[in-house]
Amino acid sequence: MNAPMSARAPADTVLVSCQNVARTFGRGAGAVVAVHGTYCLVRAHDRVAVMGPSGSGKSTLLHLMAGLERPTGGTVTWPGFSADGGLRARDVGVVFQSPSLINTLDVAENAGLPLVLAGRPEAEARRQALEALDLVGAGDLMGKLPQELSGGQAQRVAIARVLALRPRLVLADEPTGQLDRVTGRYIVDVLLGVADQIGAALVVSTHDPSVGERFPARWTMSDGRLTVPFDSGPPTAGATHRGDTP
Repeated sequence: MNAPMSARAPADTVLVSCQNVARTFGRGAGAVVAVHGTYCLVRAHDRVAVMGPSGSGKSTLLHLMAGLERPTGGTVTWPGFSADGGLRARDVGVVFQSPSLINTLDVAENAGLPLVLAGRPEAEARRQALEALDLVGAGDLMGKLPQELSGGQAQRVAIARVLALRPRLVLADEPTGQLDRVTGRYIVDVLLGVADQIGAALVVSTHDPSVGERFPARWTMSDGRLTVPFDSGPPTAGATHRGDTP
């Protein structure tokens, strides 16, 4: 794997900057504002839990940070990733609530799929996939098919699939939402441990207080509005206290 990012970027390097970012779905009377004008930063070594109930806007915020959604207001930039502040596919890895593995591919093939799609040689893709599986403690599963895995095992493979591209920022959207408490705690252990090993920043959305308490920085989403307490850990939102207040 690549050298940890701590050797490549100072801790204060801003990876994602959201400036007055909003996202509305639909138009007219039926429009739904998922995220109101929000200000926040994610820096190179951050560990952030975005907390709030279902429907509060957590997933939309992470999708905006990942470039999967385009804001309908404000700007999202990635100044720490390239000279022009843009985003490359390998910079950000997204772990979804559902593993969404391909049933006809074994574990090693699933983990290496992003590399294959990126045009990497098959041997290189397999090597990096196996390295990623070892990082999440799933190397012994490499020949199994998804239907042979438990929920926790499948989620570890999904995390390995993200790590195979060696991202500098990992965004995990309710990664424990479909798991029991014990397995969910283990998955959080995996995410935190791997983020340390590869030197990536980590942002996790969750409605579970037991997950949130594992993170030094805790942001709160409520009705599409983000609040970043000053005492929630490292300063990840500049001088803003309420996410919708400059």
